[in-house]
Amino acid sequence: MTDRRQRQKEQRAQKRVTQRKREQRKELGRRIAIGVTLAVVLLGTIILVNTDFGGDSLPRGYQDFRNQPTACGGTQPAAFQPMTFTAPEPQADITATSRVTATMVTSCGTMVIELDPAGSPETVNSFVFLARRGFFNGQVFHRVIADFMGQGGDPNANGTGGPGYVIADERPSSDFSYDKGVVAMANRGARSTGSQFFVVTGDNGKFLTNNFNVLGRVTTGMDTIDRINAVPTRRPPGTNEESLPTESVYIESITIEVAGS
Repeated sequence: MTDRRQRQKEQRAQKRVTQRKREQRKELGRRIAIGVTLAVVLLGTIILVNTDFGGDSLPRGYQDFRNQPTACGGTQPAAFQPMTFTAPEPQADITATSRVTATMVTSCGTMVIELDPAGSPETVNSFVFLARRGFFNGQVFHRVIADFMGQGGDPNANGTGGPGYVIADERPSSDFSYDKGVVAMANRGARSTGSQFFVVTGDNGKFLTNNFNVLGRVTTGMDTIDRINAVPTRRPPGTNEESLPTESVYIESITIEVAGS
């Protein structure tokens, strides 16, 4: 009986050792899983930071774009004339019920944008003010990300420029979707919206949160959007996005039309 009891005691001890090892392996697996999850989250955060909308400063300027080929076989327009303002002047002919359209002629074609003065009154007022002053004429789309967006409205053509003032944040509803053809304003965070805007050129715009003032939607010229989307690009030094056009897409002119009041 003594030997039997000893064997049982040893068996119980062995079971405890085996159980401890099993629990240790489980704990190790759990820690590895947590580590992998944190790494994925961290990587996703890094990607989001590096592609933050309007948050990077491309290491080139307007003259560099003038020195490269014009996109879509277009003709290079006259250079834009630098302008700086302290505030946008009120556009008396525009009210919440006005039908306002902006016809944008680019080196890749023409697009007609129906603006939204009811939803974004200050945004529309500012854009119309600048367009009527010729602020955008001769500027370029300094940032193009395939299937996402084309960004323009920066007199410096490197992500740093503006009109000399900022406008109010006019955010859309939380369920708003930045679908292809939506035109919205770029920013670097709260109270930083100026003249830079972007045109959504593909499905990836749907992943944006509602942090960008909506200017309007393209109603005519989706083929122009497609041509801008197809412009060749390269990765600027210091970024993780393929976004610097190697052929220049110019804004030749923007004409505003207002109906109703």
